[in-house]
Amino acid sequence: MDKTYKMEKAALVVADVQNDFCPGGALQITDGDKIVPVLNRYIKLFREAGLSVFITRDWHPPKTIHFIAFGGPWPPHCVQGTKGAEFHPEFYVPKEAIIISKGDDPNTDSYSAFDGKDERGKGLADSLREKGVRRIFVGGLATDYCVKQTTLDGLKAGFEVTVLEDGVRGVDVKPGDSERAIDEMKRSGADTSTFENIEKEKGGARGGTEDTEGRAKRKAG
Repeated sequence: MDKTYKMEKAALVVADVQNDFCPGGALQITDGDKIVPVLNRYIKLFREAGLSVFITRDWHPPKTIHFIAFGGPWPPHCVQGTKGAEFHPEFYVPKEAIIISKGDDPNTDSYSAFDGKDERGKGLADSLREKGVRRIFVGGLATDYCVKQTTLDGLKAGFEVTVLEDGVRGVDVKPGDSERAIDEMKRSGADTSTFENIEKEKGGARGGTEDTEGRAKRKAG
């Protein structure tokens, strides 16, 4: 996609790159770990451009209506303080990234990053506006749930939204759910892009292999 973005008023929002959503996790997404190197490149690109990076995490209590045992659709996952709730070990979390925690209310599902709060207790929309952000670029897990709902809520909140098609993977409970989610996001007003197009807009800035900075935040607990 050829599109010129106003990157100076942009931010990156990466959803839920946590162990439980990657192969071997409690709610594993096929090839969920394959997007980690791609997202690392995005994070480095945005960081080098001086743009804000928001990283979300599911942060569920042990008892929540989100889980099957309490009436929800999902097996237990991303429970606060567990290894499954930690970020994938190869996922790059720079020290200045803003962590948004969601799903900690036992009475709600909270798929959207806009339902979460940062360490100050500030919601994502307020935090974005505080930084003058007008467009968000959204990637992560999963296309058909948290990425989709974050995108739709971002549009409703008045932000322009670009979905990073090379930086998302879906659950696909029903075959084709991810494709349908992308279509729904586009119909609602989002657009899509890939790293190469966004890299061009930044004048060829390149995100290389992850450095060691930021690994201290790798663990969500």
